[in-house]
Amino acid sequence: MGPEPMDYEITPEDVKAKLDRGEAFTLLDVREPWEFEVARLSEAKLMPMGDVPGRAHQELDPDEDIVVICHHGVRSLNVTSWLRQEGFEKARSMQGGIDAWSRRVDGKTPLY
Repeated sequence: MGPEPMDYEITPEDVKAKLDRGEAFTLLDVREPWEFEVARLSEAKLMPMGDVPGRAHQELDPDEDIVVICHHGVRSLNVTSWLRQEGFEKARSMQGGIDAWSRRVDGKTPLY
């Protein structure tokens, strides 16, 4: 048994609090470019899920806090697990994805 999956997740509300406090962390959006066009968090860095294995070690800092986001939180959890295995120990997935963000945190972010 590995670490509890809960440890791999962060709520949208907690992400909002981190942003509001001006904390330094990377918001990694692993959706496709068309999804990013439809709805995105302005601070997010786009790295589609399929590109992560080829780009993560070049573009991300293993010591940094990384919050991974997708549409509903499934892809981001997969990417988070992969990042953790690769030594990005602070990677976490935003629970419920940008969909939950729109519904619970910021209604101005479009749903799709």
